[in-house]
Amino acid sequence: MLIALVKFSQQKHMKKIALLIIAFVSLIFSAKAQKNADDIVGVWLTGSGKAHVKIDKVGNYYFGRVVWLKEPLNTEGKPKLDINNEDVSKRNKTVFGMQLVGGFEWKNDNLWDNGSIYDPLNGKTYKCKIDLENITTMNIRGFIGISLFGRTDIWKRVK
Repeated sequence: MLIALVKFSQQKHMKKIALLIIAFVSLIFSAKAQKNADDIVGVWLTGSGKAHVKIDKVGNYYFGRVVWLKEPLNTEGKPKLDINNEDVSKRNKTVFGMQLVGGFEWKNDNLWDNGSIYDPLNGKTYKCKIDLENITTMNIRGFIGISLFGRTDIWKRVK
């Protein structure tokens, strides 16, 4: 009888230890899964593969500039200019170094909102939001008015 009581006590003790280990491991993994506001900071390859955009934090907002172009020169061998910009005075600015995205605010675990994205191919700026799918993939959605009327581009982290 005493042996059975000791075994029962040991089993009860082992169950408590197992539950504590499971709780501890769960806590560690849930903490790692939580996203941080600065998780979008870094260099990203655009969906077309033609540019790298470096996103930085300035104050409480996030902005991104072109830091690499697959084809940085035009047909004349000169740096590509923003020739399609709706603002004629900006058409002599180079695409390399220009701000493509900006004004984003972190809203929750995977959403940065209230930003804008500039498309140098058509010279237009759109409202934009970013959804961080995981640490290496972001869905960046440019739209007019509401996000229902827009297009999503998938960017991959470079470094």
